[in-house]
Amino acid sequence: MDLNPPIPYQEILSETALAGFEGSQLSPKYPKFPDEKDKLKAELDIRNLTISEPWVGTLFTEEGKADQTFEEFDQQIELMSFMKGKSIVVAELGGAVHQKKCVDPLVNRPRFTDKQWSDLVAGLNKLGAIAKQHNMQLVYHPHIGTGVQDWDDIERLMKETNAEYVKLLLNTGHLYYAGVDPLKVARTYANRIKHVHLKNIRQSVLNESIKTGRSFLDSIREGIFTVPGDPEGAINFQPILQELAKANYEGWLMVEAEQDPNKAEPLKYALMARQYLRNEIGF
Repeated sequence: MDLNPPIPYQEILSETALAGFEGSQLSPKYPKFPDEKDKLKAELDIRNLTISEPWVGTLFTEEGKADQTFEEFDQQIELMSFMKGKSIVVAELGGAVHQKKCVDPLVNRPRFTDKQWSDLVAGLNKLGAIAKQHNMQLVYHPHIGTGVQDWDDIERLMKETNAEYVKLLLNTGHLYYAGVDPLKVARTYANRIKHVHLKNIRQSVLNESIKTGRSFLDSIREGIFTVPGDPEGAINFQPILQELAKANYEGWLMVEAEQDPNKAEPLKYALMARQYLRNEIGF
C-alpha cells in the first residue's frame, strides 16, 4: 500500500538490519529500492543484508500478455543472479482485484476457466524450467483477490504443475485470510514448500472485513495483518514451524507485517517478530 508520508528505503533497510534480519524482499514501489543493481547492492552490503526474492506478477490468463510476463521474469532472473539469490516468487494477476478500491476480494476474486488454468500451468512450467536453468527455484504465492487463493485452487495448481519446476510459497496470512488452514497446507505440501512468508492475522479485523466486504487495501489499513509473536495475532506458528522442520526446510523465513506505519511502529514489530523466532527456532 502507499506510504504516507513515504519512508526512505535506507531507513527501512537500516531498521531491518538493526532488528537482526538477514535480508529483505525486493521492493519495486513502496518504498522503491534503487533501480541500479550496483547501488542497491552497495546499500545492502553496508548493512550486511541481501535480497531474498523478487515478485513477478504473471499474466498467463490474459490474452496476449505472456510475452510481457516472460520479459519481466527475465529481468528478475538477471537481478537475482547478480544478487546470488535462489528464489523467484510469482503470482498470477490475471483478473486480480486485490488492488481495487471498494471490492471484496474474497467474493469477487477471479475464477479461471479450464482454458485459463491450462495456460497458467503451461506458463508456470516454462518459467520454472527457466529458473532451474539459472540454479533458481520458482515458488508460487497463493494471494488474496487472485485466481489462486483458496484450498481448491492450491490443490489444482500443485496437481497440474510440474513438481520439479513449480514449488509453493507458504504465506500464512494470505491462507488464513482465505479460510485455509496454514498448518494443513504445511503438512500436505511440505515437500513442495520452498519459500515461507510468516504473516499473522488479527481475527477481529478479519471478521469485520468479511462481514462488511472490505477491500484488501482497506483491510490492511484497518490492521488485518501483523507479525508472528504479536499477542493480538490469531495464527499459531509453532506447529507450522515444526512441520517445516520435519520436512528439513532450508529456505527463507520472511516476516511480513504489511501494517500502516502511522499506526504500528515498524521497528517495534520487527523486533517483536525477530525475538519470537529466536525463542521458537533458536536463531
